[in-house]
Amino acid sequence: MLALGSAYARAANYSDWAVIVVAGDWHAHDGSPSEIFDNARRDVSAALAKIGFDPSNIVQFSVRPPRYPATHPFHADSGSIADTLWNLSDRTHGGCLLYFSSHGAPSGLVLGENILTPVRLDNMVSNACEDRPTIVVISACYSGVFLRPLEGPNRMILTAARADRTSFGCGATNKYPYFDECFLSSIDNSSDFRGLALRIRQCVAKTERATGMSPPSEPQIFMGSTIAARLPAWR
Repeated sequence: MLALGSAYARAANYSDWAVIVVAGDWHAHDGSPSEIFDNARRDVSAALAKIGFDPSNIVQFSVRPPRYPATHPFHADSGSIADTLWNLSDRTHGGCLLYFSSHGAPSGLVLGENILTPVRLDNMVSNACEDRPTIVVISACYSGVFLRPLEGPNRMILTAARADRTSFGCGATNKYPYFDECFLSSIDNSSDFRGLALRIRQCVAKTERATGMSPPSEPQIFMGSTIAARLPAWR
């Protein structure tokens, strides 16, 4: 009975999930130094812990890790992220969640001096997470390019923009990109990931209208055929 109860507890919340949160760059859109992506990395990690993800299973990555000793990020490169996700999935039994905040290009996501391509990310997730419920959130310009390569019945994908659109809020004076700011402002008013995704999309559209940004980024949401039933509410 104890073993069954423990298994149910793990399945009914997010405490046994593997989580990766990545800040992929340290520049504003004009090239000046900026904390926007690392601010998002730090505060998204804290928000996930608040809704039930185990902090010991949340690993953060930054392209300037020595700058942030309080949050102990690792250096952000695709090999280290892939290895860490593999190790996390080996010691956990729930799903996987990956959150990236960075600049983007039509070919993929900026990760330091390199580009993380959709194919590379799909291989990384498939190898480590296999058929587990998996959530991938990509906050970057052109991040819709990741949607089709990452689609799967066990996956939920959120992107900050369509494949042919930029996203906004990456100026030197911003605290977070718009999408990350909307993630953080919406999570306390949401009870599950589907509701959160819809709130984020509404929030981004409202923020872009208020600041006169166009054309709209149009964040994308994909829900696989089996994942909805495997994503418990957190309240």
